[in-house]
Amino acid sequence: MSYQFDLLLKNGRVVDPITNKDGIMDVGIVEGKIVEIAPSICPTLSQDVVDVTGKMVVPGIIDLHVHASSWLGGRFAHKMLAQAGVTTALDMSGPMDSVIDIANNYGVGLNIACIQYVRPEHTVKTNDPDETELQDLVDRCLSDGALGVKLLGGHYPLTPDATARAIEVANKNHAYVAFHAGTMKNGSNIEGFLEAVELAGKHSLHIAHVNSYCRGLKKPYMQETEEAIAALVAHPNIRSESYLSTLNGTSAKCSNGVPESLATQNGGLKVGGFPPTEVGMEAAILAGWAQINMESSGKMTLASGKAAVDYWRQRGTDTTVSFLVNPPEPRLRLAAAKRPSGDFVVDAISTDGGGIPRNVIIEMGLSLVKLQVLTIQEFVLKTSSNPAAILGLSNKGHFRPNADADITILDYAMQKAYMTITNGRVIMCDGLVFGKGSAIITTAAGEMNVRSKGLKAIVVDLVTSAFYQR
Repeated sequence: MSYQFDLLLKNGRVVDPITNKDGIMDVGIVEGKIVEIAPSICPTLSQDVVDVTGKMVVPGIIDLHVHASSWLGGRFAHKMLAQAGVTTALDMSGPMDSVIDIANNYGVGLNIACIQYVRPEHTVKTNDPDETELQDLVDRCLSDGALGVKLLGGHYPLTPDATARAIEVANKNHAYVAFHAGTMKNGSNIEGFLEAVELAGKHSLHIAHVNSYCRGLKKPYMQETEEAIAALVAHPNIRSESYLSTLNGTSAKCSNGVPESLATQNGGLKVGGFPPTEVGMEAAILAGWAQINMESSGKMTLASGKAAVDYWRQRGTDTTVSFLVNPPEPRLRLAAAKRPSGDFVVDAISTDGGGIPRNVIIEMGLSLVKLQVLTIQEFVLKTSSNPAAILGLSNKGHFRPNADADITILDYAMQKAYMTITNGRVIMCDGLVFGKGSAIITTAAGEMNVRSKGLKAIVVDLVTSAFYQR
């Protein structure tokens, strides 16, 4: 028998603000594309049929800030993202070769992009690299398949001048550039955030996880939140995301008796009343304030106490750690804040998760819908449509005819992903992940390297993306 569709989704509530769809409809998919959405499509026309009665069918969740490398995130990141309903994700640090290796060996069918970290003594020689060294780094990152670079100022800061140079060099090359705010002058706090806006000038820049600068480290946290919102409104060249989890995530690695990351020292241990030392870290783990990200039963879990200390020690302290440092009010305000135009101040809801166990876009995002902080259409805008546009993925984030069949099916009542579909293939259903492979989102400069590694390349042109075109 000749079939008209490869896959048919029946009786779900289809929600897509880009095409103004909201109603019970069927979705027909052919060769990884959405070819028909109608009130009723005969099931005999499709090779495979999935009845999603009572579920919500939305454009695939795109997480603009995850970690899926050996440095942060690890081998279970792809599986954990698929279980959370994510179809596409941006790894914000790399290293790119590790992102590719994990995508090859542990991929479950996701689309993954990466920006490579700018880190003294690793990817640049010092904390004050000149323009030539930064240009060499951007060239190398793009040819390796990354979309651009990530400044790790909150962890491993550069001088303010070098930070500004890095942003300028990335913009000259139309590469993606993101910034965990912080320099040798200001830390990962509201002062560092405002400095980041100033250092960007008129250049395009993605400032990561805005909520992390609104924890009350310098001023009352709601005052910090309103200052961040005002700065973003005044500077439309800045792209941003915020997350809804109570947890942060950072490196637990220590050298010479102290944590290597300044964010771990200042935004984690000191906040909890522990000394910013290796001894202080052990005490914080034993007390339950510091939670080590530990492999267990095929995923990353959070652990404290003696077992967590042993795990951390066995790995030479080179693990990820989480602290309960995010107050709720800034998270809610940043998720909902709008510009005078009606657009969102913060473009997207992210997680800073992946292999860090806080992939709560659906779980907590749908809570905001139920609380009427967001409409369901606004939820889709912030979790799919806006991120797709920022990454230059013109065929994702909506249900226009012949759009990529990247779809997340929501169990609205339970506030979780029921099914994850990428490029027309079901990769997760009811928590069971069975997808294979990966696609790497890259530029023309990195396409050859990505394909040489045996991975599918999705080539984007950031010049025409919403990152560079507000």
